[in-house]
Amino acid sequence: GGVTPVAAGPGEGETSSSGTSRKIHFIAYSLKTFITIFCCTAVLTVLILFLFSVLNRTPVHLIHELILVDDFSEDPNDCLLLTKLPKVKCLRNKRREGLIRSRVRGADAAGAGILTFLDSHCEVNKDWLPPLLQRVKEDPTCVASPVIDIINMDTFAYVAASSDLQGGFDWSLHFKWEQLSAEKRAKRADPAEPIKTPIIAGGLFVIDRSWFNRLGKYDTAMDIWGGENFEISFRVWMCGGSLEIIPCSRVGHVFRKKHPYIFPEGNANTYIKNTRRTAEVWMDEFKLFYYSARPAARGKSYGGIHGRQELRKSLKCKSFKWYLDNVYPELKVPDDSDAKSGVIRQRQNCLESRIVKGQDLPVLTLAPCSITKDVPAANQVKSL
Repeated sequence: GGVTPVAAGPGEGETSSSGTSRKIHFIAYSLKTFITIFCCTAVLTVLILFLFSVLNRTPVHLIHELILVDDFSEDPNDCLLLTKLPKVKCLRNKRREGLIRSRVRGADAAGAGILTFLDSHCEVNKDWLPPLLQRVKEDPTCVASPVIDIINMDTFAYVAASSDLQGGFDWSLHFKWEQLSAEKRAKRADPAEPIKTPIIAGGLFVIDRSWFNRLGKYDTAMDIWGGENFEISFRVWMCGGSLEIIPCSRVGHVFRKKHPYIFPEGNANTYIKNTRRTAEVWMDEFKLFYYSARPAARGKSYGGIHGRQELRKSLKCKSFKWYLDNVYPELKVPDDSDAKSGVIRQRQNCLESRIVKGQDLPVLTLAPCSITKDVPAANQVKSL
């Protein structure tokens, strides 16, 4: 279709949300986006405020449809009531499915074009959508995410986050925000340039629909919530795409003090199941470091992964070593220099190994430490 240049911000195209005075003109494409919003136990007034922020701060011609996925909330009328707003469509699950499967349902209901995933507890900022759409239009394999600002849960005060951050994680697959390295900052002559990020926070991003489908959508064998951002981030990078944070786009997010979801297997067990699926499919031999950092994951059920392994083969995805070398070199790979030797202690007790008659393997017990002149007793167990 044809294209029409439009100013991205107030006046002559100044980007109000980027924090810079640089003048940028974005392109408004005839291609529209389907905005898919997952709502579980969102307070109706908060959801209405969020939808109004989207409708009031987004060029109306860029939105084809706002798809609300009601994950079997207590009052089905809430979602139906919201369909009185322009462009809003409601899909209600027949049972609680969780964020991951609900997002896939919303994406499947969207037509061709570009998908925009948002959480229900957000507030979009001025000019948030055009820079995201433009980046995905330029490169359909790019997954574009806004800078995520903080909305105070109690006062709803809006606090701008730094635009010099990337997503990162440790070997237990715990997400964290990290300052850009000095090397990356030096290369960024323009503060409005996209930031390549090893991982996205998960809730807010724009992706080409055909690319989303070709990549295998989400791993729908994951449960409820948690870990899905690692799986999709590894998959995008290793299978030919990229993840970027777009500084000219900002969306505020309410960070709640507790999960709004009910986890039938418990929050920790669900997170372990989901991240273990990620480690087994995508992390190759480096999954050993995940198990070392999260020993509770050993032996926990994680379901069948054959389909996801076949997906990886069919997409001819790169290795996790390639990902570490080229996408996230900041993540330190443990080696022998990280290990420390010595007696394993718990306060005044030490771990001891004792031979028990009739048993092939020694029995480990805690007993008072007996160390003479800094030399531990022979039966005390050392870490290597």
